Amino acid sequence: MTNEHASRNPSDRPSTSTAGSTTDSRISLRSPAELADALPYMLGFHPTDSLVMVAVHGEGGRFGGRLRVGIPATSAEWEDTARQVAECLIRGSERRGGRPDGIVVFLCQEPHGGESGQRVMTRLRPLAQRIRLACGALDVPVLEALCLSAGRFWSYVCPDQRCCPAEGSPLAAVGTSVMAAAATFAGLQVRGSLKEIEGRLAPLTGAVAAEMELALDRAAAALVPKILDGATREEVGAETLALARVLMRRITLAPPAEGTHADDRDNALLDHDEAAALILGLQDREIRDIAAEWMEDEEAAPALRLWRALARRCVGAYGEHAAAPLTLAGWVSWSTGDEPTARIVLGLALRADADYRFAQLLHHACNEGIDPEGLRECLREERRRREPRRGRRPAGSRPRARRGKQAPSRESRRTAGSGQ
Repeated sequence: MTNEHASRNPSDRPSTSTAGSTTDSRISLRSPAELADALPYMLGFHPTDSLVMVAVHGEGGRFGGRLRVGIPATSAEWEDTARQVAECLIRGSERRGGRPDGIVVFLCQEPHGGESGQRVMTRLRPLAQRIRLACGALDVPVLEALCLSAGRFWSYVCPDQRCCPAEGSPLAAVGTSVMAAAATFAGLQVRGSLKEIEGRLAPLTGAVAAEMELALDRAAAALVPKILDGATREEVGAETLALARVLMRRITLAPPAEGTHADDRDNALLDHDEAAALILGLQDREIRDIAAEWMEDEEAAPALRLWRALARRCVGAYGEHAAAPLTLAGWVSWSTGDEPTARIVLGLALRADADYRFAQLLHHACNEGIDPEGLRECLREERRRREPRRGRRPAGSRPRARRGKQAPSRESRRTAGSGQ
């Protein structure tokens, strides 16, 4: 992972540098243009309709905590938002061990309603000013504040028309900057835009959504007689987990695809009644926790695809039910090293149900930079306790000799079963 550093020059304009993952070289980012270009590499995606704040630490400097929230739709909310985000970033940085020496602010929003990028910049200027005042009230200066819109950027801090003209400056073409080259060398990945990532998890619409809601109604009605007939929670849970495993195998065996084509393919692999039964079954906390154990090795990829497909099936009156599959998708993303996507997906889970405790805990832990290995080991231990014979040979037995081809290694099994 690349470590990003920042320092302040005498004019209080941030001069940032990044350290490659395999070398000790530094890439200096000394202008608003280079800061604007670095933003998606800092986050792991292109933020859309977003307020982003990055803490800057130390004399030599480094980039620290990062915060992203949606830009409030009405200006009446700007005062409270500015105060809250400033306090959240600064206090959070203090809890992690260091008060910031400065903050860099980005306001990212595309034009709408026929306005230009310059008009977006002008409209958001009062928000930028409120953020600067809120940070200043906490004795942390805003070193730079940029607006990114319509492929251009503007600085709210720099008065120099030579580097920051009124009409804005064009953003670097994707993949052509020094930062892009350094990020590629370090193995950093930009996973598309925030809008695209969220769009892939949005509920289905149209006739298929109406059909899915009817299937959810049928599944909900079917649970009542099961309970009245004496079916235990364990029996219902066992059916749910068995169905999930069947669907994961089906997903694993499907031909590979990419992007939205993969989503369409995965949608087609699940019929409405199967998806509805699984969505309702995952509302049980204990069943959801067992499903969370499918977080690594050859189970992770098909589980992630299944949770995404189920989240898209939570339509109509069942929108809150998406919290369970979205939280599982966020957990698998985090467990497998995709922190940027995990934060987005866990945020969507909380948007579906703000009181969903598992999503709250994971979202907080991910944002605090906690290592997920602690939770992974807890889940592994719980699985070993519940399945004591899993992976064991009978006492005193010897491994049977194989003829012909050897069994695939763990690494090859993981590759063969990884899927999308």
